[in-house]
Amino acid sequence: MSVSLDGFATGEGQSLASPFGHAGTRLTEWFFPTATFQGMTGDREREPVSLASEPDDRFARRWGENIGAEIMGANKFGPPGWQDDPEWRGWWGDNPPFHTPVVVLTHHERAPLECKGDNTFYFVNASNRDALTLARELAGDRDVRIGGGPTIVRGFLAEGLVDMLHVAVVPIILGRGVRLWDRLEGLERDFTVESETTPSGTTHITFTKAASR
Repeated sequence: MSVSLDGFATGEGQSLASPFGHAGTRLTEWFFPTATFQGMTGDREREPVSLASEPDDRFARRWGENIGAEIMGANKFGPPGWQDDPEWRGWWGDNPPFHTPVVVLTHHERAPLECKGDNTFYFVNASNRDALTLARELAGDRDVRIGGGPTIVRGFLAEGLVDMLHVAVVPIILGRGVRLWDRLEGLERDFTVESETTPSGTTHITFTKAASR
């Protein structure tokens, strides 16, 4: 998850035209030049992959390693009001980049949505723990990714349900939006924390829970 220096993981005013609100693409500019981003979908118009992006790509490519299912919140699947549009199929077109089952936490359940590329979305009104149980069943012997947005990730962190967290701190100030860290005081005590700053100016921080914790 990318966050600004002041801790916002998305901007204010999410809409169909602005998935990240007033933040636009500023939180993910570090990601676009990486080989991982360029290879995520075959039909996306590709930008040149820069050798300078390799340090960022070392972190970016962890996104898909050993992932068997994802959990996301309603606001990651679509803009406000998508639940009232039976034709809405997500932001990503016919072939989303996940290529796994995806559990969407929403108060408006609907039938599963099957897309190309082994993407199936399950819409459930469930607690975080129950959603994780379902995602683990769908993932088999692989890992579950908590894909966001920040409210969902914060909730899983608060319940101690996250084993590894990667946060890309981008050198921008957003000033408003949805923060990741609220009400998570002392979170770092439960993890081993490492960081690396890359030429893009992004600081990648990883929180890894020790096996004994």
